Parts: sequence; C-alpha cells; structure tokens
Amino acid sequence: MVARTSGRLGALLTAAALTRVATAALRTRPPGGPARWTRTNYAGRKVALYAGPAAALGTAAGLAALPAAPRAAAASAVLVAGACGLYDDMAGQGDPRRGFRAHLSALRDGEVTSGAVKLFGVSAAGLVAGSLLKERPLDKVLAGVVIAGTAHLVNLVDVRPGRAGAVVLALGAPGLARKGTGAVAAAAAMGAAAAVLPDDLGERAMIGDAGAHALGAALGSAIAAGNGRTGLAVHATALVAAAVCGDKISSLAAYEGAAASPRTYPRNPHPCG
Repeated sequence: MVARTSGRLGALLTAAALTRVATAALRTRPPGGPARWTRTNYAGRKVALYAGPAAALGTAAGLAALPAAPRAAAASAVLVAGACGLYDDMAGQGDPRRGFRAHLSALRDGEVTSGAVKLFGVSAAGLVAGSLLKERPLDKVLAGVVIAGTAHLVNLVDVRPGRAGAVVLALGAPGLARKGTGAVAAAAAMGAAAAVLPDDLGERAMIGDAGAHALGAALGSAIAAGNGRTGLAVHATALVAAAVCGDKISSLAAYEGAAASPRTYPRNPHPCG
C-alpha cells in the first residue's frame, strides 16, 4: 500500500513541478517570440499558450514512475497528442472549420488541414498506446479508442477558462483508487492539470489543444489500464457518442456563424479549445 501511494504521489508532484518549471521556461524564452504564443480569449483578454506544451511535458515526466512498457505506451500517447495539438494551435489559427466532418471534407478535396493532422495523429497515438497496454486484439482496439476518445473529450470541454483542468481533476480522482498503471497515469494528469489551473482560471494562460489533448491522453491511458473488456467497451461507446454529438454541435455553430456574417468567423469561446 505504501509503495502504491508513493507512486501516485510521486507522479502527481513530479507532473505538477515539471509543468510549472516548463511554463516558466517557455515564458522566459518563447520559441519564435511572445507574439507567436499569444491569443485573445472569449472575453477579449490576451492570454499565453505556454501552459499547453508545459502540461504535456509535465504529464510525461510524471509517468516516469511506471514500469518501462506502460510508461512507453502512456508517455508516447501524451507527447504525440500534445505535439499534434500544438501543431493545430500554431498552424490552425484563424481556420473557421470546426468538427471532424469539416476537416475530412477538406481532406477529400486535397487539403490537409491542421485539424486533420491532429485527428489522425491523436487517433494513431491512442491505438499504438492501446496495443502496448493490452494483450488481446479487441482489447487493444478498445483501449486505443478510449485513449484517443478521452483526449478528444477533454479538448471538447475546453470552452471556458479552467473547465478542461477541472474535468481532468474530477475524472482522474476515481483512478487514484486503482492499482498500478491506471493510478499513476491518473495522478500524472491531475498533477499537471492542477499546476496550470490557477493561470487558466485567472485568464493569464490557456492550455490550448496541446494541453487538452495531452491531459486527455494521460487520463485515457489511466482508464484503459484500469479496465477490463466490459469497462473498455462501455467507455469507448460513451466517448464515441460524445464525439459524434460534439461534432454536430461544432458543425452547427460554424455554419450558423458563417451564415450570420460571411466575412467573420465564429469565435470559439476558448480559441484553442
């Protein structure tokens, strides 16, 4: 019991500390200059994107408490999801398209959008991680769906300051009661989320797609590791349903915004969410 507790606590504290350190380092020397990392949020305030990649790095560091195989699975999912999200944060700025269908439609027309890169990148990372966490073929696929789906879910709820971090803390807490990989992965996600939450709530920073997808991938890894086939199937079904519902809402909002003002794009309340 003591060893399990210290593993969870170590993951949480490591993720929180490294997230804060990475945030400070990025703020001090932002690659490409501060302007590249500055966005205007739903309230018209200037906020920085440093917290997103910092959360991804901090979460991955917190996973160091895991054995080699599950560590490689969860950390790779977190870092790839974070990298894909960061690419969308940087390259997709100003793109009015929202939802899977919009990006897939663009892909059919020969245009590879940053949203499509994110969609396929995060999905691939989830499936690879799932294949490493589980042994049976069906379980591998279900685990992959859970990891990628949870990454998308956390990004989907990131529409107001602090909401994604609060969701990660709420959904991750039950995972602390589990054993092994699930508990450590949940603790790492919660530590990084707690570290960025004050700046996010204070509207000094936003986690963007990078942070939301990275935190979601860690949380998904915790869910995948802590559940058998039945639990995986239930979670996967719920996440797919949430993704379909969210895609319909995003597409409708984009359509209504474009119809109301053809020269302006509908503003996402939390632009990188």
